[in-house]
Amino acid sequence: MSTAPKLGFFQEYWVDAWQRSILTLDTLRERGNTYFDQAAKEAPNVLGFEVELVRDGRTLPQPVNYVLVRVVPPDGMVIDPVKPPFVVVDPRAGHGPGIGGMKHDSEIGVALAAGHACYFVGFLPEPVPGQTIEHVCVAEAAFLEEVANRHPDAESKPVIVANCQAGWQIMMMAAIRPDLCGPLMLAGSPLSYWAGVRGRNPMRYLGGTLGGTWLTALAGDLGNGIFDGASLVANFESLNPANTYWQKPYNLYSKVDTETSRFLDFETWWGNPVLLNAGEMQWIADNLFVGNKLTSGEIRTSDGVRVDLRNIRSPIVVLCSWGDNITPPQQALGWVTDLYDEEQEIVENGQTIVYTLHQSIGHLGIFVSGKVATKEHAEFASCMEMIDLVPPGLYEAVITEVDEDTTRPDLIHGKYLFRLEARTLDDIRALGANSPEDDRRFATVARVSEVNLGLYRTLLQPMVKAATTPQSAELLRDMNPNRLRFAAFSDRNPAMRQVKELAATVRADRKPVAADNPLHVWEQVASTWMTTYWESYRLMRDAMTEATFLATYGSPLLQSLVGLGPGTETKGPGKDLVREINAAQRQADLEKQFEVGGLAEAVIRSIMYVRMPQGSIDERGFSVLQAIRRVQPANRRLSFGEAKAMFRDQYLLLLIDEERAIGALPRLLPDDQEQRRFGRQAVQDVLTAGEGLSEEGRRRLQRIDELFGVAPQSAPGAAHA
Repeated sequence: MSTAPKLGFFQEYWVDAWQRSILTLDTLRERGNTYFDQAAKEAPNVLGFEVELVRDGRTLPQPVNYVLVRVVPPDGMVIDPVKPPFVVVDPRAGHGPGIGGMKHDSEIGVALAAGHACYFVGFLPEPVPGQTIEHVCVAEAAFLEEVANRHPDAESKPVIVANCQAGWQIMMMAAIRPDLCGPLMLAGSPLSYWAGVRGRNPMRYLGGTLGGTWLTALAGDLGNGIFDGASLVANFESLNPANTYWQKPYNLYSKVDTETSRFLDFETWWGNPVLLNAGEMQWIADNLFVGNKLTSGEIRTSDGVRVDLRNIRSPIVVLCSWGDNITPPQQALGWVTDLYDEEQEIVENGQTIVYTLHQSIGHLGIFVSGKVATKEHAEFASCMEMIDLVPPGLYEAVITEVDEDTTRPDLIHGKYLFRLEARTLDDIRALGANSPEDDRRFATVARVSEVNLGLYRTLLQPMVKAATTPQSAELLRDMNPNRLRFAAFSDRNPAMRQVKELAATVRADRKPVAADNPLHVWEQVASTWMTTYWESYRLMRDAMTEATFLATYGSPLLQSLVGLGPGTETKGPGKDLVREINAAQRQADLEKQFEVGGLAEAVIRSIMYVRMPQGSIDERGFSVLQAIRRVQPANRRLSFGEAKAMFRDQYLLLLIDEERAIGALPRLLPDDQEQRRFGRQAVQDVLTAGEGLSEEGRRRLQRIDELFGVAPQSAPGAAHA
């Protein structure tokens, strides 16, 4: 007698599928309600910390919709008044404010944990009429002055952490007002907008495929002088259609019992688009995205001041990732090779540039991910003073986990070792760079954009403006798909009124399906198929976009028509006579400093001389230097600014004439043998704090011993020297 097959798994699966559908709809309903709740607030944000208002940008002489707030440290966190304050600047790139402090493990959280006072620069949803990008830069400078004034005991200027769009804005401000800034940390910030490699990151082709920025002007005119940030969100989402149209919604549906809270937290920020003045967005599109004028030095303020990134005197730290499809490493770091032809120019200009490359994290993860916050951001926060003291040059930050073989773990903050390794411009070029032919293609786009924008303003703009009203502009924004999708699933839709009650019933009698249910397994297989389909579509779309771009803007005829015929080259920032005169004056001043100084200069010069062949420094040596500095009497202790100037000058003296600099050491040393022994011991302690010296390093250390004329005492780790 045959046994009938058990068909219970059908019923189990379909009950679960129906329940998940109701719960997913209810989650979307909550998201829609949150969208309207956030839109009703004057200052919506997703900050996870208590804050207090310090300065409202709307009260400035040139009012803007930015605000400066102080982050109130959570109970138990101790702020060191000597440490420089941190200022986290939010990206105004279409989404709502607050992403830099959304979680406890965030840029704000790790700064507070390291003992730094912390401030946040955010923005309001609607711009002040007439505000410009320049006005925002002026406001940010005023905010920094306010922060510095509130921390008179801090040893150095405020550290600025700028995310995404905020990065180029802060760099502009720092180039105009270099006197205000401490170290600048740029997280996922694009600065070289044409940079990239073929076959990847097609967003840089967008300006060309749209015929330039005339559509930006059209969108601003249809918005009655307002550009809707929801359009920027749509651009970001179009980069990964598999995630946008399938993976993200399916992830919610398949894990609705556990995923709802995280989904709603993220969507509160992602699904709260803000507005920009049409003039602001047009400036960004013309000068940055298409024009690429920031690194070429073509941007000037209304007063005629040239915005030259080479004017920045603060260390610049760049955090980027290979997994970032919005700001790939080439766009985050290409500005270095745009500004400099060789690394010696970086040193001569007095700039310190540090970068680190994450292998996989996406764009948002750079400043949202808790893993990145507790590793990269935490290490930079704890080692920012070390970076501020590093001599000028190009470095890569290498962060490795501490293990049982690590030397002197007692000198390491946390569970990671932070090390800076000297790099060359060839290391940046190796990440990928445009050929001269590709640069000419992008320059052609910029010229074509100017032509099309001029035609639009002459032929169409008057009619568009005449036909646009505040009401039509508001209706157009409400009908934007990136806003409508939230409203459609909110309680304002009568069809959603029953969902809340149904969801409550489902939760009371939830029957999740077994993981090995055959239909559930097939569902996951089908999901993989859908992801593959969308990914195949993206690859085909991107390949066609790139091929069209290269063929269209590589046309010799088109290039000639816009004045970029054979033999023309794209321009770099060019020479600056004032900078060259100042550099020559600094060189002349340094020539007089070889025999100027005392024991402190001799110690620093000796340490640098021994370590130079290895081209690296880590936090252990810096910890020893700090300890030595702290035990000095207060009236003899160098200030942080004095120490920074000394480090820079001693390094430059070694670069100018190494033999002359070392030969002058005896004339810097005191006659007192005890003081000499103290100085030589300091050299020994710093050099033995890290990994062992190379053979050349040991030879140089022996020479230092001879010049000091005293022998150091044995120290922990001395065998490594």
